[in-house]
Amino acid sequence: MHTQNQLTPTSGFIFDVNDNTRKILFTGCMALCVTTFISPAIALLMGLVIAQLTGHPYLHLNHKATNLLLQISVVGLGFGMNMHHVMQAGKEGILFTIASITGTLILGYFMGKWLNIEQKTSYLIAAGTAICGGSAIAAISPVIKAQEKQISVALGCVFILNAIALFVFPIIGHHLNMSQTQFGLWCAIAIHDTSSVVGAASKYGAHALEVAATVKLARALWIIPVAFMSTFIFKNKSKKISIPYFIGLFILAMIANTYIPATKLISPYMIIIAKAGLTLTLFLIGAGLSRKVLASVGLKPLLQGVVLWIIISSAALYAVMHLA
Repeated sequence: MHTQNQLTPTSGFIFDVNDNTRKILFTGCMALCVTTFISPAIALLMGLVIAQLTGHPYLHLNHKATNLLLQISVVGLGFGMNMHHVMQAGKEGILFTIASITGTLILGYFMGKWLNIEQKTSYLIAAGTAICGGSAIAAISPVIKAQEKQISVALGCVFILNAIALFVFPIIGHHLNMSQTQFGLWCAIAIHDTSSVVGAASKYGAHALEVAATVKLARALWIIPVAFMSTFIFKNKSKKISIPYFIGLFILAMIANTYIPATKLISPYMIIIAKAGLTLTLFLIGAGLSRKVLASVGLKPLLQGVVLWIIISSAALYAVMHLA
């Protein structure tokens, strides 16, 4: 016999706890994530552990919360960046961006055909890998009239690989003795979501973060032409395309930090808040990866995502090491 608060094995999660205990545990983890003691990688790992052990008590709000937190945090990071440095980084990354997006979409199409993956699922995985992960999938899915199952599979695939990249990329970067510029470019091209890009780059150094955030957000703008192209591919001209307006606010924050001296007074605090917000975002992403989500991805879509990711990561690594 056990009380309500006692942990017991169940078929749904490893431990069964009542709602109040689950919420207290979850809230405590969230509070830890906004301190300086928890790194982005550890926050993601904490979220994954919570998802498997007790579950996410606010799962129905998770998608909206992560999107909002990510956008606010990215704008906050703009207060720590210099416009002149950013423009230089953007120039360095533009050719890599065009080549990698085009190549990934084409390769994703043929892989989907070869593996006999449902067309819309395959397209969302390719678009998420090519541009900016979950944001691209969220923007393109209504344009192609994707079903909930197709969206879930693509998101699950992308988030699984994001989690791996957050741990693996800094290790590879240090092993290869990559410069901060090289590592920032590599992260921006080869890691799917902005949150994981920033998480990995921030561990490597301040300049790596500056380069990675700039190139990644410039890459995110490709959602717009790819979404327009998608309307013709899937013969759907009735849906509106979601434009990432927060990128404009990010640019305004950079301009203010570069040209308005008074901004320097608040910039350090904005950066602290932004980094805490990104760490919390990664915790929430991890907490959303329940066993049900992981199991729903399926072997073939995951194989497509892994192969695309390995190819783009390897090609980008070679490019930044030899051409950048």
